[in-house]
Amino acid sequence: MQRYRLAYAKEPDRNDDCADGGLHRLSQTQRAYRELRRRILDNEMPPNAHYLEQELADALGMSRTPVREALIRLADERLVEIRPRHGARILPVSVDDMREIYEMMTELEAMAVRKLAERGLSRSELRLLEQAVEEMDAALARDDLKAWARSDETFHALLVDLTGNSRLSQVVATFRDQAHRARMQTLRLRPKPVHSNRDHAAVVEAIRQRDPEKAAATHRQHRERAGAMLLALLARCGSEGL
Repeated sequence: MQRYRLAYAKEPDRNDDCADGGLHRLSQTQRAYRELRRRILDNEMPPNAHYLEQELADALGMSRTPVREALIRLADERLVEIRPRHGARILPVSVDDMREIYEMMTELEAMAVRKLAERGLSRSELRLLEQAVEEMDAALARDDLKAWARSDETFHALLVDLTGNSRLSQVVATFRDQAHRARMQTLRLRPKPVHSNRDHAAVVEAIRQRDPEKAAATHRQHRERAGAMLLALLARCGSEGL
């Protein structure tokens, strides 16, 4: 059983189940859910690690009840496995799940890119995309892969959000969160993503030129190539027990 030291959020507050009741516990449950989910997605709580409810409660500065409720939500998202009387195990990233996620992200983002090129973007909207590409270039120049990954996710989020379709943004954001965990797990195993930055610049240029076919095709090829690399690295992580 793998054990890991947890970072502590603050001094424990043992009054969260007192007389002010359900509303306070609900806010504590939401805080526990958000913080545990963030730690899992960022791989601060790595795959196959085991945690007792009490140590999670101590780390978050709250009682076990909101932690238990948060773990139930995380289990519904297939991020943890609850083990009665033994706490929770962080589930590894599934290659099959990630394959499905990347297939969906590829198609939905390509559709978004096509719409942007058909409609055209304002100078300020194009500048947002350009800035994200510039930030990725700068991050690679200083070998800061985490900063590159943040700017990469910003770029892909912008491609969808600039369509103005809030439902599309919400769906893709869910997939992006799930993919984030796999990307953080494999970030330092992949080659330096210079080619990825060139793809991004090419997508922006196709949107600027109002060329929907080229924009969508370039983006689809980019996502398919990135997805194939990620799946191969995840399979390698699994076989090597990382």
